[in-house]
Amino acid sequence: MKSNVSLGVLILRVVLGIIFLVHGLDKFQSGISNISGFFESIGIPGYMAGVVAVIETAAGILLIAGAGTRVVSIIVTVILLVAVFTAKSSAGFLGGYELDVALMAMAVSLIFTGAGKWSVDALFNRSRSN
Repeated sequence: MKSNVSLGVLILRVVLGIIFLVHGLDKFQSGISNISGFFESIGIPGYMAGVVAVIETAAGILLIAGAGTRVVSIIVTVILLVAVFTAKSSAGFLGGYELDVALMAMAVSLIFTGAGKWSVDALFNRSRSN
């Protein structure tokens, strides 16, 4: 992978990771019970608030490190799709789910490109090929 492409993938991966890490941590800081109530109000079981908070936090850390990037990107894409079709669709595109679409595009890009050469994934791939 060319250096400029690798840098672009690194930036994309780290920014997406930071966004998910912050969103996951915010769910804990806001109080899982508050998030559970919101989930229940839109027809999602309340216990899923904790599950989503853990997944978002872990996904953020893994994306920043570039570990399991393709699998993590698939998981966050699913979370974003669910968010769009449950919590955000009624608000419309602008002011509703446009950010989710942009984040999905980032995640799908990482599914195709992988983590890039500056990642834990690349470290393990190098060690396996030796």
